[in-house]
Amino acid sequence: MSDNPGENDQPDPADPTDSFEEIIAAETTRDPDLAVIEAGSRTLRTQGGPPQADVPARPEDPEVDKALREVETELATRWGETKLEPSVARIAALMDVLGEPQRSYPSIHITGTNGKTTTARMIEALLGAFELRTGRYTSPHVQSVTERISLDGAAISAERFIETYEDIKPYVEMVDGSQEYRLSFFEVLTGMAYAAFADAPVDVAVVEVGMGGSWDATNVIDGDVAVVTPIDLDHTDRLGETPGAIATEKAGIVKQDATVILAQQPVDAAQVLLKKAVDVNATVAREGLEFGVVARQVAVGGQLMTLRGLGGEYTEVYLPLHGAHQAHNAAVALAAVEAFFGVGAQRPEPLDIDTVRKAFAAVASPGRMEVVRRSPTVVLDAAHNPAGARVTAEAVGEAFQFSRLIGVVGASGDKNVRGLLEAFEPVFAEVVVTQNSSHRAMDADELAGIAVEVFGEDRVQVEPRLPDALEAAITLAEEEGEFAGGGVLVTGSVITVGEARLLLGKG
Repeated sequence: MSDNPGENDQPDPADPTDSFEEIIAAETTRDPDLAVIEAGSRTLRTQGGPPQADVPARPEDPEVDKALREVETELATRWGETKLEPSVARIAALMDVLGEPQRSYPSIHITGTNGKTTTARMIEALLGAFELRTGRYTSPHVQSVTERISLDGAAISAERFIETYEDIKPYVEMVDGSQEYRLSFFEVLTGMAYAAFADAPVDVAVVEVGMGGSWDATNVIDGDVAVVTPIDLDHTDRLGETPGAIATEKAGIVKQDATVILAQQPVDAAQVLLKKAVDVNATVAREGLEFGVVARQVAVGGQLMTLRGLGGEYTEVYLPLHGAHQAHNAAVALAAVEAFFGVGAQRPEPLDIDTVRKAFAAVASPGRMEVVRRSPTVVLDAAHNPAGARVTAEAVGEAFQFSRLIGVVGASGDKNVRGLLEAFEPVFAEVVVTQNSSHRAMDADELAGIAVEVFGEDRVQVEPRLPDALEAAITLAEEEGEFAGGGVLVTGSVITVGEARLLLGKG
């Protein structure tokens, strides 16, 4: 990473000649998983829209910002999240020298292919509404690395993030010196999260796996409740080429005598997960049998649901998120919290309905079907695999009455990009292909070649720079006139969505 620029070196927000490349070079010449794109919307038209979820920006205090950048720089010297060595030996060693902080609180552990972060946020909201102090660990982040570690529903401050890192740094270095490989970026962050939760202290931790389950760094906890969101094909080079094979790895979070909350799964994945539950004497609750979505209808800004939980029905529950998949995430989250409180086992009565309604009404999930602008409407969604793209395409059609939807797609080169584009083909009138700042990003021209095969040449536009891609898409959406109902969906990668969110003035 470059040195923190002095005041005279900062880009002028009022100067439209500031290039996005210069901002990227100045602020994010480091591991892209840590990148926070310090850019404003200098080229886009007037923006508006409803209040958005709170996502931390850079610290205003220059000394704190400098210290945070130093921590980010040190973390960036470690293996990134795409370089893995399938073992929990290093993180276990770190937990040992830290005094096993992850065992000082109960936990809910979440794996699956899609929906993990949003489900974690819902679980966190429910637990908080019942006056429990929560810690939440999720990944990747949308804009700031500090988002990954939350206390009481809010990302920890930059100051606390720095303090936590400095507290565990000597122990990290001790483990580095005793292992064949140094602790990775994700392993250090996991250690920081577990230490921060113990220091708070929290009543319960809500932990999302980074990848897989058995050898994921988070798997040094023994979750009282294990949650498995829908499993589909992603990271097939590391996890397996069928849902069943992937489920074998993800089943590793199911521990002895735990309760397992299973979202609807492919048959082969369900068989693997149920067998693991039997092997470790875990209790299982399955979506569609023990719990599920009874009814749902589109409402202003979200949807109104009736959920069947482990303790009975919960009616008239408003969720300010769009799409059937979010209702299913809500059912899974509710069942997980019921299981945590012993509903359906130790206690027959359901959770307090008014508290449940209050919790769900307050849920936010940045970068997941998030409206960040009106006239035309711009929606951000971090779908990055075919399964995620399919549910997003369905949700957009249900929640918005766009007469013309323009896609902005920037994807990672290690994903099933063709499958993702094919899922969006029926709903995109045109697609603007681009690329984000990550070294993992697929080259825009390469992405365009695949897009032309899927959409046809007349429906594809190439804009390698994301600001230009957003501007082009907004222009295309406005071609039918101010009141024609055109919209823009930015998708393909969490990094693309995070950078677009900042460019559009959110964060």
